Amino acid sequence: MAKRSIIEIDEKKCNGCGQCIPNCPEGALQVIDGKARLVSDLFCDGLGACIGHCPQGAIKVLTREARDYDERQVMANIVKQGKNVIKAHLLHLAEHGEKAYLKTAREFLREKGIDDPLEEKAPVHHHATGGCPGSRIMELNPREPEKSAKVSGASPSRLRQWPVQIMLVPVNAPYFSGADLLISADCVSCAYADFHEDLLKGKILLVGCPKLDNLEVYAQKIEAIIAANELKSVTYAHMEVPCCYGLIEVIRSAIQRSGKKIPFKDVTISVKGEKV
Repeated sequence: MAKRSIIEIDEKKCNGCGQCIPNCPEGALQVIDGKARLVSDLFCDGLGACIGHCPQGAIKVLTREARDYDERQVMANIVKQGKNVIKAHLLHLAEHGEKAYLKTAREFLREKGIDDPLEEKAPVHHHATGGCPGSRIMELNPREPEKSAKVSGASPSRLRQWPVQIMLVPVNAPYFSGADLLISADCVSCAYADFHEDLLKGKILLVGCPKLDNLEVYAQKIEAIIAANELKSVTYAHMEVPCCYGLIEVIRSAIQRSGKKIPFKDVTISVKGEKV
């Protein structure tokens, strides 16, 4: 037995705002059924980086005696929280490459006669993880020749998936398979009028701010996505301001470390909304 620090969430105080999620780089937190949940004790470091980002004061760190991690004990607790939490936990293990723990978890479900949510047939064009609509996985357009046409002079949206924020997108989201990936600084879509037709069309999108967010966390997430998926190409669209350029080397390094030959292109947009 050893003492271990684990976060605890007061469900009565939590309003499901999700502000804690991007500040848990280990991915131990998710908003499910309208509440923040600790979906895996295994990946919670107990340092409480999420606490300062909870406006409701619903998160605290407890230090208690704890045995070595036991996936069967974790599953006994997980199943009490319902189907959506079970699925989130299994996906979480899969995304972190914890094959042994994932196998144990699925064996536990079979022994208890509980349906394995990862074995359910997903809808053709919609993949749901449950929980907050803001982080639910969706493929908005099927991978087929585009048939969208201009209606009343308005150009159609070229967005093909949801979510798009770097910290909210699951590493193994189905739409990454064989995708041309566009990573965009979030100001680009506001400044560049032809963003959808010129940059986004036919691509899967990741959006973030290299200046306001944690660049190191972005680096880890982008590297994991590149390593876990067979991407056709990666494009980084950014503003001409200096703070945007830091992500270029992050992406190049991630591609290099993956050992894959993935074409990379960076596109610079001026503050006047023109390609540089």
